[in-house]
Amino acid sequence: MKEKALLSPGAVVAPAIDWLNTHAHGVFRAISTGVEAILAHAEALLTLLPEPVMAAMIIALVFWRLGARLALLATGCLAVSILSGLWVETMQTVSLVTLSVGVAVLVAFPLGVLAGKRPKLEATLRPILDLMQTVPPWVYLIPAVMIFSLGKVPALLATVIYGIPPMMRLTTLAFKQLPRDLIELGAATGATPWQTLTKIEVPAARKTLLIGLNQCILLSLAMVVLAGLVGAGGLGAEVTRGLTRMEMGLGLRSGLSIVAVAIFMDRITRRAFG
Repeated sequence: MKEKALLSPGAVVAPAIDWLNTHAHGVFRAISTGVEAILAHAEALLTLLPEPVMAAMIIALVFWRLGARLALLATGCLAVSILSGLWVETMQTVSLVTLSVGVAVLVAFPLGVLAGKRPKLEATLRPILDLMQTVPPWVYLIPAVMIFSLGKVPALLATVIYGIPPMMRLTTLAFKQLPRDLIELGAATGATPWQTLTKIEVPAARKTLLIGLNQCILLSLAMVVLAGLVGAGGLGAEVTRGLTRMEMGLGLRSGLSIVAVAIFMDRITRRAFG
């Protein structure tokens, strides 16, 4: 006989979600519509031109801004996506990851800056970040799917939550390690807090912030398989399809495309912001 659970968080969470679905369905529907529209426009832009033409434009842009070595790397990574026949799925994944990372950074960076300057806030946020990183990421999908239904929005939400902790932790670390004389220099020159932050503190903390950004990108890419499980499409859906149909070829092609995207985005951000 199965014993009754003494601890049942679902008994508290489920009624709360039911209440939200009843009283805030319009708000969630508007959010879902807005996010899906943004992703649809991004995907349409990235797939507007034929695959070789779009790839050539990306490679030319990388060569112009970042040099021949990264242009050669971009050529290899984009060739993997084209030759595997998964160009559209790759662009869907890039759109989802880019938006997820952008939202995660917008949340994590200001909180990380405040936590780096206020030890009490850091002590308050630390157990929350520990919980966010410890809970299996697919657990976030359960309430997200219950609220937003299947699609890109639950995947985006889970990806954002998964990407916030590394960015916030490393932002906090970067600002805690700033030399005091730099901050005093800003005060001595009469700089405003905003000028001190943007002209002195952020440039001094750039290397650590870049590590946080790269970690956020890579962890977000690790979520693309979960994105496929909840109907978000992209490479994650192809990995899931290869698994359910036991098609090793499709699974390997999808996996290699994910690796190519990860390498491309990692190297580009390192060089662009480094």
